[in-house]
Amino acid sequence: MRNELEATRSRPPVVRKAVAGLVLIVAVALAIKILIGFVTAIFWTIVTVAVVVAILWAVKTLVW
Repeated sequence: MRNELEATRSRPPVVRKAVAGLVLIVAVALAIKILIGFVTAIFWTIVTVAVVVAILWAVKTLVW
């Protein structure tokens, strides 16, 4: 039985760094896609509300 601690590498292997980089890129791309979808949903909700308000204003102006 060995009582000495085995020497550990101070830097991870290149493959491990590459996989970590790839995971980071995929996570950032997914976050950006979700953010763009959220902003788009808010934009179209505002546009829909504006159209409804415009229609109600036009009907009120023409009828009353």
